Amino acid sequence: MSAALFEPYTLRSVTAPNRVWMAPMCQYSAEPAGPQAGVSHDWHFAHYAARAVGGTGLILQEATAVSPEGRISPYDLGIWNDTQVEALRRITSFLSAQGTVSGIQLAHAGRKASTDAPWKGGAPVAPEAGGWRPSAPSPVAFAEGHPVPHELTMAQIQEIVEQFAAATRRSLAAGYRVVEIHGAHGYLLGEFLSPHSNRRTDAYGGSFENRIRFPLAVVDAVRAEWPEELPLFFRISATDWLEEDGWTADETVRLASVLLEHGVDLLDVSTGGLAPHAKIPVAPGYQVPFAARVKSEAGVPAAAVGLITEPAQADKIVANGEADAVLLGRELLRDPHWARRAARELGAEIRRPNQYHRS
Repeated sequence: MSAALFEPYTLRSVTAPNRVWMAPMCQYSAEPAGPQAGVSHDWHFAHYAARAVGGTGLILQEATAVSPEGRISPYDLGIWNDTQVEALRRITSFLSAQGTVSGIQLAHAGRKASTDAPWKGGAPVAPEAGGWRPSAPSPVAFAEGHPVPHELTMAQIQEIVEQFAAATRRSLAAGYRVVEIHGAHGYLLGEFLSPHSNRRTDAYGGSFENRIRFPLAVVDAVRAEWPEELPLFFRISATDWLEEDGWTADETVRLASVLLEHGVDLLDVSTGGLAPHAKIPVAPGYQVPFAARVKSEAGVPAAAVGLITEPAQADKIVANGEADAVLLGRELLRDPHWARRAARELGAEIRRPNQYHRS
């Protein structure tokens, strides 16, 4: 019995041992301020190490901010200084020893920045309470009760592009083999893509070509710093799920072809997150068709995510060519050894640590 889910997958010079990948999920567990702000510690190591031991083929680290102001919360990981790099090497070294490919998601939260940890309510954190004023393409608040963000100037846009480039250099120094640019879920790059949040009238707003200008500048800056032999991913919300003035699936397919030309190797296809009132038809595998469209219509490798929970379901997605890999989120929080259980159910072979051979 063969399982497509457990076939290796190669992009450029990097081969993931299987198609069970871990989606980026914030842990909100770093120190919020001081010399250890944004630095990974024992929780992060244990969290990612457990999934690597559990057989996950590729792990994409949670949204890691390219600047202090780019954090979703004060408790996010960052990669804007060398202290952060040194701590991250511990994680990437262990993942590599387990045969797991280590990836990092580089992010800027835009107008959704400076919020509290979810278990503390997730409300905006004011500057006087240790937060900061968010920035965005336009001065349009994310939701009622959220602050109106600062509209980025041309100079500030370029500064953020340079922050992504610097973060890419640090990612290489930290030992990552994959970089993913976060352009989804209503964070800064996605805010520029969507006319719902981008009301600019300059070269960065209005037409499709203008709205993709800043994300493409980030892609070009990252690709220029990232070695040619290593793959680059881009996470996209394929639709805002809005009836009017939202980013659409057709635009995603169109952008996918452009991203391929700019050196992106795979699209991590999710949806939503830009507008809190969007009505999303959540059901098992509900986002898979968007990844399938990227693959079939744009000819771009894609990974699918969203309520993929069962081994047979995941294997079918890959076997049918709907996606090249599946990204598991909450399911891997519930079961760090999901990949091993799936291999057993599907009759596939999977690498086992020597220490666990007796199992």
